Amino acid sequence: MSTVGDLERKHVLRSWAVQGKNTYEEIVKAEGCWFWNSEGKKYLDFSSQLININIGHQHPKIIAAIKEQADKICYVTPSFASEPRAKLAELIAKHTPGDLVKTLFTLGGAEANDNAIKIARAYTKRFKVISRYRSYHGATYGAISLTGDPRRPPVEPGIPGVVRVFEPYCYRCSFGQTYPGCGLECAEHVREVMLYEDPNSIAAFFVEPVTGTNGVFVPPKEYLPRIREICDEFGVLLVADEVMTGWGRTGKWFGVDNWNVVPDMMTMAKGVTQGYIPLGAVVVNQKISDYLDDNMLWCGLTYSGHPLACACGVATVNVYEEEKLIENSAAMGEILKKRLNDMKEKHPSIGDVRSIGLFAAIELVKDRDTKEPLAPWNGPDPGIMGQISKCLKEKGVYVYPRWNYLFLAPPIAINEEELKFGLDAIDECLDLADKAL
Repeated sequence: MSTVGDLERKHVLRSWAVQGKNTYEEIVKAEGCWFWNSEGKKYLDFSSQLININIGHQHPKIIAAIKEQADKICYVTPSFASEPRAKLAELIAKHTPGDLVKTLFTLGGAEANDNAIKIARAYTKRFKVISRYRSYHGATYGAISLTGDPRRPPVEPGIPGVVRVFEPYCYRCSFGQTYPGCGLECAEHVREVMLYEDPNSIAAFFVEPVTGTNGVFVPPKEYLPRIREICDEFGVLLVADEVMTGWGRTGKWFGVDNWNVVPDMMTMAKGVTQGYIPLGAVVVNQKISDYLDDNMLWCGLTYSGHPLACACGVATVNVYEEEKLIENSAAMGEILKKRLNDMKEKHPSIGDVRSIGLFAAIELVKDRDTKEPLAPWNGPDPGIMGQISKCLKEKGVYVYPRWNYLFLAPPIAINEEELKFGLDAIDECLDLADKAL
């Protein structure tokens, strides 16, 4: 009799994987910050799966809302009104900053960014869009074209008109500077590129408020406000990709809230439904909304604002509010930050630690002076990073590794005892990295 793993190996293509190297550990149960495999092994989910299970697994209020909506009606075409769609759009407008007022629902973050490109080009009558080299905006054709990391080149050529700039990566500054005596060159560089490209040709600048899977780069406090000024100077739309940073991940409702910056558009997914049901969104400001009152929105999806997904989203946002999870993310984030700094003092393999709220990365190096990565970027063999991941799983902690980074992003409902359990395991397993030096 075939196992679930056998069937997947035979019939399923895994994303971002060489199929012959896949492993097939079956997950059968999850609750709160924990999940279990088919052998009964229990894991603390210290990366919220793909940094999307913000509240935690199987929250009873969210499950109940999905069931209730399924009993009422499972699907309504976007051309009809739907109560869960209307209510979720209202809640999004309530919690997003400034005058972000109206939402186009999509199936995920990549589609949200694709449609934000379309809206930006239609509204501005301009063609080019700017993004950053160390960025990830999704795997659909428009979103992967925006993306800067190594997942983009294998599928090029992408959509035309994308221009890329460097990011605020203070540990490895592209300009050889040291903050704060750097003149914020990473932001002024964006302005210079816009001038070279002709500002009148640039529709939008897409930015992750905190860079996600390329390393959790928390920008200097002046960076996003300065980017907002530069975009305003040239009439360029600022689009915040909040797919990872949204919904409490950084200790605020949205990443931009840490710097009191209001974008012209915001894209989101992941935490809006916890991944229980796929959902994404593009949120636009009042000016763009007014424009679309009199001009065609050249965007459309069969499942835009799917009732089951939106009901899930309404319940999710209500849980954030009722259980004060944004506040918990901020409080647990301070504990996380202190412990990471303590680890950095202890482990010579740690080159840098970066965190904001419950969104963090440990960057491992062979030598602190040269900053040579412990594992090669985009290398085929995980090497010591694979050993560290195995060590963590043996201790019952799941952490998402990539390159020479460990990404720490537990559910924002995590308590102090669970947080300590995960950090203790990481602390112990990092001895392997130290020995590798």
